[in-house]
Amino acid sequence: MFSLFGVPVDAAYHLVSGLTGILTPVLGGAAAVAAIIAFTIAVRIVLMPLSLRAFRAQVAATRLAPQLLALRQRYAKKPERLQSEMSALYRQEGTSMFASIKPLLFQWPFLSVMYLLFRSPLIAGKPNTLLAHDLLGVPLGSHWLSGAGLASMHGLVFLGLFALLAGLCWLSSRLGQRMAAPAADGTPGTGVLVKALAYLTVVIAAFTPLAAGIYLLTSMGWSLAERRFFFRRAAGSRRDQGAKQPDRR
Repeated sequence: MFSLFGVPVDAAYHLVSGLTGILTPVLGGAAAVAAIIAFTIAVRIVLMPLSLRAFRAQVAATRLAPQLLALRQRYAKKPERLQSEMSALYRQEGTSMFASIKPLLFQWPFLSVMYLLFRSPLIAGKPNTLLAHDLLGVPLGSHWLSGAGLASMHGLVFLGLFALLAGLCWLSSRLGQRMAAPAADGTPGTGVLVKALAYLTVVIAAFTPLAAGIYLLTSMGWSLAERRFFFRRAAGSRRDQGAKQPDRR
């Protein structure tokens, strides 16, 4: 195990295995899966301040779209000046151009911990008991490509996971289109590359243990619910502000 993640993996092991022991009398064989879900939700709650800042950055980008477009046209041949002017404009709004990607960046260490947790036979020199748990008979430490084929229970569980992830990716992409700032040509930024990147999670899940896929599924579900809540709240706030404006006719 990489020494960099040794302590976090040990801590995650004690947390997940402890939750599994608590939930086993109630949930039986599903206790480990429930513990992973609970662990993921706890991580997302810790990261909620960053998620809120990311959402505010997206709202600010939408509001500043005309000014950003003007800057791109004005400094098209001066990339350094363009970057400086855009950064200054975001600072006036109390945010930054990179605030929207911080939650994603901070997710990677936790996903790495979950990956290592379910691929390490030993944790702190002792057998990793979490590897004995499964979902519908499929070990949580197993990989999609290590199964007996698509028609086996192993293959069906992973295909179900991929289908759920793809569904969440599609919903997230649709919501992102509604929230996205206009692109430089004045149309929503919904290019092929942007849409394709939304499904990168499915590709990642295909090469990680089943437990990490469950983490990704839970995290994406939480993220989608979070974004829908913030989006509706912002839309309601805009409607309220519009209703309060005096009629100047």
